[in-house]
Amino acid sequence: QVQLVESGGGLVQPGGSLRLSCAASGTIVSIDAMGWYRQAPGNQRVLVATITSTGDTDYSDSVKGRFTISRDRAKKTVYLQMNSLKAEDTGVYYCHTLATSSSYNLRNYWGQGTQVTVSS
Repeated sequence: QVQLVESGGGLVQPGGSLRLSCAASGTIVSIDAMGWYRQAPGNQRVLVATITSTGDTDYSDSVKGRFTISRDRAKKTVYLQMNSLKAEDTGVYYCHTLATSSSYNLRNYWGQGTQVTVSS
């Protein structure tokens, strides 16, 4: 169906920046939306940012003004530019998409996640 592969995570100091990438592959017909979710140890997975097929974006209040989500339609890739990182941004970031493939209509797909650690 659809596979999502994240990259770009790592260790960064508070105030630093990281850029996450998520590439979609498979028998993709269309993508309704793509987004990023974060899961910290002991917590549930929460929304960080999303972008729709029309380019509309949405962010959690905690990252507004610091993170920017964008996409490359040709590459079927979504990015998350993270600036002014804080310790509370630490967690595993999962890429998500709502997409239609050659086999299924509008299904949810998740990547394996990439670790982001903000620490001095």
